[in-house]
Amino acid sequence: MDINIALTLSKKLAVAAGLKIMEIYNQDFDVEYKEDTSPLTLADKTANDIILAGLRARFPDTAYLSEEEKDNKERLLATYCFIIDPLDGTKEFVKKNGEFTVNIALVKNGKPVMGVIYAPYLKDLYYASVDDGAYYKAYGEDPVSICVTNEITDLLLVGSKSHRSEKLDVLINKNSDKIADLVSCGSSLKGCMVARGQADIYYRFGLTCEWDTCAMQCICECAGAIVMQMDRTRLNYNRENILNEKGFFIVNKPENIFI
Repeated sequence: MDINIALTLSKKLAVAAGLKIMEIYNQDFDVEYKEDTSPLTLADKTANDIILAGLRARFPDTAYLSEEEKDNKERLLATYCFIIDPLDGTKEFVKKNGEFTVNIALVKNGKPVMGVIYAPYLKDLYYASVDDGAYYKAYGEDPVSICVTNEITDLLLVGSKSHRSEKLDVLINKNSDKIADLVSCGSSLKGCMVARGQADIYYRFGLTCEWDTCAMQCICECAGAIVMQMDRTRLNYNRENILNEKGFFIVNKPENIFI
């Protein structure tokens, strides 16, 4: 597997999927609901088709895990696996607040080695590989290298717009001497804010899935962030159970691990 080729292709496919997502976003669209009550739209399905068709044409023998495709457990035997969320933040997409992303990641033996996050409404592209670091590219601009802040006081915490929890409120209250402010944001953009130095810490106590966090983790780690589960163990991928049941945190410095 050539990670650089996978990265170049994933960036192109994320943008292509984002263009189609925005076409649907700017129209009237129907919303279905899955068994877990999470929303599903034509944008999720169409983006999924674009990404998987493009990746499989170039990497036909690689394993895949996508939110919008039936899970093939043969992936568990694979060294490499693409992990995809074709539309992360469908709730934000339905609300039409612009805070949704396309997430494409590649893992090797369970560890993220490449990640791409594209925000179609904002036209912001984040990407990283273990070989070359983390980058941010604004629309029409050249990519720039990104890294986390060095702050250990007056911290900016980024949290979820749709999944705020009592446990997070407790953490904020206990560490109010260090946390100066809180900003809410949708989808994997929260992790991107930490990676880019626009926020310092992100704690998520609720359930997520592998496709919600994998690309974000790669970008954040390549930007210098610490990404762990709430019990301070590593968050690995291409698992039998795709749920991230322990929660996770992304922080800029070890001093800001409050768990």
